[in-house]
Amino acid sequence: MIDIKLIRETPDAVKLSILKKGKDYSTEIDRILVLDVKRRELIATSEKDKAEQNKVSKQIPQIKKDGGNAAEVIAELNVLKDAIRVAESELREVEGELDELMLSLPNPPDDDVVAGGKENNEPLRFFGEPHKFDFEPKNHIDLCADLGLIDYQRGVKLAGSGFWIYRGLGSRLEWALLNYFIDTHIADAYELLLVPHMLEFKCGMTAGQFPKYIDEVYRIENPTDDSIHYMLPTAEAAIASLHRDEILSEAELPKKYISYTPCFRREAGTYGADERGMVRGHQFNKVEMFQFTTPEGSSDAFDELVAKAEALVSGLGFHFRTVKLAAGDCSALMARTYDIEIQIPSMNGYKEVSSVSNARCYQSRRGAMRFKRESTGKTEFMYTLNGSGLATSRILPALVEQNQQKDGSIVVPEVLRKYLGGLEIISK
Repeated sequence: MIDIKLIRETPDAVKLSILKKGKDYSTEIDRILVLDVKRRELIATSEKDKAEQNKVSKQIPQIKKDGGNAAEVIAELNVLKDAIRVAESELREVEGELDELMLSLPNPPDDDVVAGGKENNEPLRFFGEPHKFDFEPKNHIDLCADLGLIDYQRGVKLAGSGFWIYRGLGSRLEWALLNYFIDTHIADAYELLLVPHMLEFKCGMTAGQFPKYIDEVYRIENPTDDSIHYMLPTAEAAIASLHRDEILSEAELPKKYISYTPCFRREAGTYGADERGMVRGHQFNKVEMFQFTTPEGSSDAFDELVAKAEALVSGLGFHFRTVKLAAGDCSALMARTYDIEIQIPSMNGYKEVSSVSNARCYQSRRGAMRFKRESTGKTEFMYTLNGSGLATSRILPALVEQNQQKDGSIVVPEVLRKYLGGLEIISK
């Protein structure tokens, strides 16, 4: 969440910054300012009455000891108790509304992130050359079906639209991709985590996915109690809470993690007819990169994560580009995002296979994640960053389309062959 001090001191600047993401939050920020003043007034009044209550309470034993009548003092004490009770009740209501509004505000974008949506995204660099064929290429759906790599029909039979089954070499190819990603990250000194796939609701609040994206997840209600869990939409939702309510030492930072998980998303709404097959589904595999850093270390961490995602895609031999997103195309919880976009020939354009983002202290404020500065002994909020490293649901379609041959076979990228027993060609 945003620092309340920043809103108090520069409300107009905060409004303008958030407006770059495409929605005006002026009404919410004005209400936050009113509630913040009211909250501080109620706290001051309550503390003053409590101090008076303690003072009056101490008089009663002495009055009784001296044989006096404490009725008047007791009546005064009861008035103070009622006033404190009313103030605390009002304070709970004010804080409840204030918290709800604060949690709903998006993360202001960095100053160098331009306003607007996808139309203002900026391609920064291109890698490789677009693939050219001297024959009529097939799309990934037909290729995977012809080679027995993916069973779409039985995936739908088991779980409904938006699901598929990897089969045979398709399963092994998927697993090879995941092993390639994980081995590369481990070689770069990232710690591998295998996190729960079902999370408590607070994880979504800490990550900043709730309340805004609450309708995009699969919720699980426990029939034996009132607890609510949800299936993780990305491992970021779990790792972001790993150090929730903790204070680390400065020497422990940066913390570098990766995690493999399946990801579960409702994918509410409609999408283009070209996004069939595996490109957009309700369950897909992903290796997530995540870092906890000091504020001054987050820019280098961001560059590192971008370079790692680029290296993974480059290692597969693909043509792709890196794009700096405009504010309106960044998620609500991120201050800046670069997308790695890969070319899938049958889809006539680029598709994102990795988003690398810097949340600054937005998530750590929500989860009370701090570190102690060695030079001052004071605690500060950590910065959090994440990036896909990588998701397979668009990598595999690009792989089979870009590496297809005239006879319908697929050339296996060299970096994956060791995971497939040296297999170089996948054919019928």
